[in-house]
Amino acid sequence: MVKRTYNLDVVLQALSDPTRRQVVERLGIGPSSVSDLASPFSMAMPSFMQHLDILESAQLIYTEKVGRVRICYLNPNPFSVMESWLQVQKSLWETRLNQLDSFLLKTKGKT
Repeated sequence: MVKRTYNLDVVLQALSDPTRRQVVERLGIGPSSVSDLASPFSMAMPSFMQHLDILESAQLIYTEKVGRVRICYLNPNPFSVMESWLQVQKSLWETRLNQLDSFLLKTKGKT
């Protein structure tokens, strides 16, 4: 089994665009064809395909050709990298805020 690594910067950059986030949200429901994914957006298909290419290069989605139709699937694995990073940040900030709270309570008692 090949262990893949996911680059947090690439994942976050891919998700920085609202169109790409909407595509990821839609694929969270289930697989979809490229044409179905593109239909809510008022852009040319080549422009939409650029968004899919970015998501695919970030390994957030993968595609499979079924006959004449290209189906897109969500790859949930890169989200674990982002989740881990966010958890570390949350823990750091909770510690800092708890320290600030303790300091303010001690300071308030001295006045």
